[in-house]
Amino acid sequence: MKPTTLLLLAASGVEAHYRFSKLIVDGVPETKEWGFVRQSKNYQSNAGVTDVNSADMRCYQMRPGTTTATVTAGSRLGFAAMSSVTHFGPVSFYMARVPDSANINSWEPSGNVWFKVGEISAQAGPDGKLGSSEANWPAYNQKEVYFNVPKEVPNGKYLVRVESIALHQAQSAGGAQLYINCAQVEIVGGGNGKPGPLVSFPGAYNGNDPGLVWSYYPIRTSYKAPGPAVWQG
Repeated sequence: MKPTTLLLLAASGVEAHYRFSKLIVDGVPETKEWGFVRQSKNYQSNAGVTDVNSADMRCYQMRPGTTTATVTAGSRLGFAAMSSVTHFGPVSFYMARVPDSANINSWEPSGNVWFKVGEISAQAGPDGKLGSSEANWPAYNQKEVYFNVPKEVPNGKYLVRVESIALHQAQSAGGAQLYINCAQVEIVGGGNGKPGPLVSFPGAYNGNDPGLVWSYYPIRTSYKAPGPAVWQG
């Protein structure tokens, strides 16, 4: 195989992957990458995490954070995908409260600190069947993904974790690719809710979870993303 062919194959592989390197606050995406979002290990390769028992399941982080966005509880918050969500699968959003005594830039979100706040999952077609197209997966090929921050989330500093599970090669355990990034925010205008259930990363998922394995045949009629229920707040 010619060197030029190898280069083209490598480039196409990177383009097929993605990262969520910009936060979208009040409908406005950041102009540059890695501002409110902690820089992740895939900043060049765009590769996903495949080992759900790895500490990379938290934020896939390479460097500490630098800045924090101010976000109003109840508002719409999003992430921009570079360049788009190029694989089918669910997108989930989690939050973790940073302790008041901790520095948000360096805080490591270990232990049972994460709660799910949003999910973009599968939608069966009129025939009740689930395929692998945009009609069944609303986040597929989108350049931006959003969720609504719960109105009752208490004020304070949080990490917001976006997770896109690519199922195209998930015919067996370990085949799913998870694209993960974490943004730093300070919630204002919040309430007195008690978020939960709280889970840990790693720990919340098992490699054999049905939501991490996908079969093209027989055609499925249902799908449930891994992890806890969404806290409605």
